[in-house]
Amino acid sequence: MKHSMRAPALTLVVAILIIGTGFFQSWNSALGILNMGIISAIMALGVNLQWGFAGLFNVGIMGFVALGGLATVLIATPATKDAWQAGGIGIIAALILGAMTIIATIYANKNLPKGKYRILGVSSILVIGFFVFRAVFDPAVSSIEAINPAVTGNIGGLNLPVLLAWPAGGVLAAGVAWLIGKTALGLRSDYLAIATLGIAEIVIAIMKNEDWLARGVKNVIGIPRPVAYEVDLQVNAGFIEGAAKLGLDPVTASTLYVKLSYSILFTAVLVLLLVLAQLALHSPWGRMMRSIRDNEVAAEAMGKNVTKRHLQIFVLGSAICGIAGAMMVTLDSQLTPSSYQPLRFTFLIWVMVIVGGSGNNYGAVLGGFLIWFLWVQVEPAGNFIMETITSGMSDGDLKSHLIASAAHMRLMTMGIVLLLVLRFSPRGLVPET
Repeated sequence: MKHSMRAPALTLVVAILIIGTGFFQSWNSALGILNMGIISAIMALGVNLQWGFAGLFNVGIMGFVALGGLATVLIATPATKDAWQAGGIGIIAALILGAMTIIATIYANKNLPKGKYRILGVSSILVIGFFVFRAVFDPAVSSIEAINPAVTGNIGGLNLPVLLAWPAGGVLAAGVAWLIGKTALGLRSDYLAIATLGIAEIVIAIMKNEDWLARGVKNVIGIPRPVAYEVDLQVNAGFIEGAAKLGLDPVTASTLYVKLSYSILFTAVLVLLLVLAQLALHSPWGRMMRSIRDNEVAAEAMGKNVTKRHLQIFVLGSAICGIAGAMMVTLDSQLTPSSYQPLRFTFLIWVMVIVGGSGNNYGAVLGGFLIWFLWVQVEPAGNFIMETITSGMSDGDLKSHLIASAAHMRLMTMGIVLLLVLRFSPRGLVPET
């Protein structure tokens, strides 16, 4: 198949798969796959900017997605007034002290003469600053976490409209990416991968253990949503009447209505980001980024600041992942730090980019939809296949083992798909043009 025909053909395949799910399973399942497919496609688009445009091997995608989810809590949930009164000022003071320590350390490192005086000065500032920070921070945290921990135990958020949390998630992820990039982008690609993976795990560990921030492993539930709640629709007389005209019960109709509303919002965000990514790709800036990716030495010889450009694209790609993370938490209406796993939010996103076509924005988006569909549907299909294969076998260890192995069908399928694409279409299903 010609490269120019692959994108329309794959788009049609993805559409048939999702619509077929609606006809043969349920429209509830189809819309669920569509919504998470859109979010996955946005994550893949962000990673494609970093890898496809600039060749940056970011294995910390999970951390930036989680930061987007954290931003939703900090922006959209109501503030816990008692917690702020108990320790809010202490938290703010501690953060200011921490920032001042970092600034003083940087200043000392730049201005003190090299040798033992610089080492002694920088070490003294860090040690003293750390103990002062903890002396202010720890009592404030204890006071906040003691405020009704069964329900709150955290500072809450700004209680702003939840849609503002989506760009806020991008800003928070971009800010952290800038801090990481200033220190890690000078590393070689393999060391950059290790650094980003470690930092992502640090982000998750902080979210799990700092209860004052977002309740840790106790999770935050009831996050405001940009669309109506199903229970509200189910008691709305007008909605019930409309559902009856369509031959639907209120429960099914309300679920479909909410998921379809999310689909419209998510599609608008995806289209906007895709258009912007395409404009960037075909701009002089995009051509410069690809020239840096292909030959950094030649680009530097032409006067391009490679490290600065890498930082730009690293921040932009991470911001897009943060937006997707905020959207996902809004969809679930809860933040669950323990759900952020590298398999789902790093490995799977990389598979989407590689299968779709590294360097091609539309290919990354299609890869997001296709791989997510397989990720959702393969396990139930595996269960059906294994039950069919073992239906004639007598009960025993072998039959039990085969049925239990169906849970691994997802990983096996992802591996097979990745191998087939790398063998027969190394540049992805929709190669870079």
